[in-house]
Amino acid sequence: MPDVTIPGSVFAFLKDLRANNNRPWFNDNKPKYQEEHQYVVAFADALIDEMNKHDNIETPSGKKSLFRIYRDTRFSKDKTPYKGHFSGQMKRATKQLRGGYYFHIQPGGSFIAAGFWAPNSPDLKRIREDIAFDDKPLRKIISDPVFVETFGQLQGEQVKTAPKGYSKEHPAIDLIRNKQFIVTREFTDKQVQAKDFLNQVATSFINIRPFFDYMSEVLTTDANGLPLE
Repeated sequence: MPDVTIPGSVFAFLKDLRANNNRPWFNDNKPKYQEEHQYVVAFADALIDEMNKHDNIETPSGKKSLFRIYRDTRFSKDKTPYKGHFSGQMKRATKQLRGGYYFHIQPGGSFIAAGFWAPNSPDLKRIREDIAFDDKPLRKIISDPVFVETFGQLQGEQVKTAPKGYSKEHPAIDLIRNKQFIVTREFTDKQVQAKDFLNQVATSFINIRPFFDYMSEVLTTDANGLPLE
């Protein structure tokens, strides 16, 4: 695995940005931003390369994976113009491979995430149908020791009681209530700057594959298990 790291200068810049979140300061320090941005691009490039050894990533490059640092303040009470973090996402290729990967680098708040952040209505309906029919396959995956050690537990927003069409007494209602199906793993600043951070992230994303394989099968077949056209 390549020796690609996130240096401490990335965190120093983000801390300075947090203390000086205004356009004049950012414009004066734009060369520094571009320098630190390149470290994150290199990390993302290396991560995509590692992921493509066992998965099929649609996102073509580290640069394409990164979100802009400029904030959209139109509908936010927070009018600061810049984000205080670097982040990126990687999409899996083809309709047969479902799920996505995300990384977030921020002083005191770095983490990775994976899963289904905002499944559309047909996908959410299909997931709930499968869980309601037989929740054992999913429960086996999310209770596996490797899954638990890596991510803890399945997370995501839930409806308050039960989705329409389901009884709140359904034995799998704790899973059926989910509107999101995501996992996260937090990292300290020291862990992010360590030489094995790339390996830790890549390995964590490998550990989510049983969950993605399950979801991909569910979302590419109908209720009878037949492939969708």
